Amino acid sequence: MTDLVCYGTTRPFHAMARDLARRHGITIHAFEEGYLRPYWVTYERDGTNAESSLNAFTIVKMRDALSSARNTPRPAPDAWGDMRQHVFWGAGYHALMLLGQRRYPKYASHRTPQPRHELAIYVKHLISMPVRRLKRRLTTGRIRRATFPYHVALCQLAHDANFRDNSDFQNQSSFLDFVFDGFAKGAPNHHHLVVKAHPLEDGREALPSLVKGLAERHGLQGRIHLLTGGKLAQLLDHAESAVTVNSTAAEQVLWRGLPLKAFGRATYNRPEFVSNQSLPDFFARPCPPDRDAYEIYRQFLLATSQIPGGFYAKGARQRLLRRLPDLMLAREDPYSTLENPSASSQQHILLVT
Repeated sequence: MTDLVCYGTTRPFHAMARDLARRHGITIHAFEEGYLRPYWVTYERDGTNAESSLNAFTIVKMRDALSSARNTPRPAPDAWGDMRQHVFWGAGYHALMLLGQRRYPKYASHRTPQPRHELAIYVKHLISMPVRRLKRRLTTGRIRRATFPYHVALCQLAHDANFRDNSDFQNQSSFLDFVFDGFAKGAPNHHHLVVKAHPLEDGREALPSLVKGLAERHGLQGRIHLLTGGKLAQLLDHAESAVTVNSTAAEQVLWRGLPLKAFGRATYNRPEFVSNQSLPDFFARPCPPDRDAYEIYRQFLLATSQIPGGFYAKGARQRLLRRLPDLMLAREDPYSTLENPSASSQQHILLVT
């Protein structure tokens, strides 16, 4: 065996396989959803997110690598990817997991709850979709027509590996409790907070009742708004700032030059971009990111690990495969290859997935 290919590197089986691969000198190819979502796929060596080799590159190092690069990075289109296909294949995956339990009854997934209970959650989620869509439209309209300044709290899926393994929060409840406390202590009284749920939020944490209870606990009734879907771009266009654990949606915040506060380990969590203020001070007077530094970071990503395409639709996979073989055959990871072009010379490998 010469190579190991995996999607993410923190799931228990992946972490075990990666440790063995490192011990035996096996090349590790790590994939993830694009850091600059939508539209892109991330390809790295050894690890992603908090374990990415990108974290060893300073902005100065990125700038120097870009200055000697042969190719100009392609612009990132502001268009969503294949959400319908994503949902379809996700449902297929869970259906197979449920069927497989009969043959392997003792198998325990890294996800919680287990497939049977997760299927029940999704059925309930689908049944309630029309009501939730109506509530979302009413809330969105109310926010857009209002004159109050607002900040955005970007939620993630609590069972997401990036949230679970690269932050100190156990669930959305602890994160939102912390955010509401900082907002109550620091934000001007006429400012509001919009809690933006993840697009694939399935209701397992009962966000509406959670948000309502926390708002009452911190004396924020009437100043908190929950959005369970909708377009993030339209929301950010008029926001004052955003807070998150380590969501990749923060890249859209930084791209717009909005102040950002992040609490988890992420490739973008750098002093040039992310505020080091206390949370009350951030909500009172948020400091904006260094736009020039972020542009260097963004261009460096587009020139290295962000591949046009996606996992779920046929056309997106075709775009992905145009560039992927050369990256996987290179001797070094995409970041080192840009820094040292001679590292792009190819080597023969046998892919083992």
